[in-house]
Amino acid sequence: MTLVSKLDGLGTGAWVALAILGFVFWWPVGLALLAFTIFSGRIGCGHRMSRWQDKMDRMCGGGRGPGGNGFWGPPSSGNRAFDDYRAETLKRLEDEQREFKDFLERLRMAKDKAEFDQFMADRRRGGPAGDNTPDVQPQS
Repeated sequence: MTLVSKLDGLGTGAWVALAILGFVFWWPVGLALLAFTIFSGRIGCGHRMSRWQDKMDRMCGGGRGPGGNGFWGPPSSGNRAFDDYRAETLKRLEDEQREFKDFLERLRMAKDKAEFDQFMADRRRGGPAGDNTPDVQPQS
């Protein structure tokens, strides 16, 4: 069994660790190992590049321009009524998310205020929060 097949059996992490060790000991070895792993397809680049490109094209709408396609929004389904409904629903969900975040912020502020008011009340009464100075007896 060769070293390459042993490392293949251990997985991608072994190749990455070996490349890092190569860089640590002598950078040309690390560079050579990195190039070998990339161009042989052991790290996920190379022969898998077309699959990644297909996924990016589907996600970004094939690189089309503005108007609801490409990087400016979700790709068109081909049905304008559905696209309008989807855009309206997404806008409504974004508004609800913003309102919920505002609600959580108000809730946190109210909780913080209640805790601070409790602390100040305990401090005025001379309770446990106000009595945090240690009693030190002078030694004679």
